[in-house]
Amino acid sequence: MAEMAILIDVTRCSACRACQVACKEWNRLPGETTTFTGSYQNPPDLSATTWTLVQFRESADGDGLHWRFRKAQCMHCTDAICYAVCPNDAITKYPEGNVVINQDRCQGCLRCVESCPFQVPHLNPTTKKTAKCTGCVDRVMNGLPPACVKTCTSGALQYGGRARLLREAKARRDKLFPRGVIYGEREMGGLHVLYLLPGPSALYGLPEGLAGTGALGAALERVTRFALSSRG
Repeated sequence: MAEMAILIDVTRCSACRACQVACKEWNRLPGETTTFTGSYQNPPDLSATTWTLVQFRESADGDGLHWRFRKAQCMHCTDAICYAVCPNDAITKYPEGNVVINQDRCQGCLRCVESCPFQVPHLNPTTKKTAKCTGCVDRVMNGLPPACVKTCTSGALQYGGRARLLREAKARRDKLFPRGVIYGEREMGGLHVLYLLPGPSALYGLPEGLAGTGALGAALERVTRFALSSRG
């Protein structure tokens, strides 16, 4: 199978959150008890049992109030820091792009939690192991799209060959969003979750400065400094 990816077009997302429900159902993840915090975003963050989350952001400028939605999940990085720092060989990188934590090998050391620039992996307090989105590796290896993509009715999610999705995203950006951004083309060596954004990535809570060949090395250096400082 060729290198694959999910393309998320945030301009087509209606925040219906069917992707959240599909992810929970397919992966048999329990619901979480939450309270209203003043935002429609629920739960408030990703966790060891919430692997995909539609984030809500509000901002105002001279053109009025803007409500922005973004589906957050593991980015399945080519230069995956979690894979590089795991001391137990508990993380597998598939040629198709999926980056998967092997629960049988994970010892809950938290290095992947501390190192991820997207703050995706979380420790499960019950199992004492870290968990995150697998990219529905069990589905895609059997010719099925990820559950979130399968359930999306607005066309905001597409799954297919990474090169083809990049071409389609660029064509749509060039036609409709002259100041748009294709996030994930170069970040962390290339992400297997791509975003078509109508504006700057910071408006959608995505970190900048991760593109280029030095991104992985710089991130690993930060993790090393953190590990040394925590030892006192």
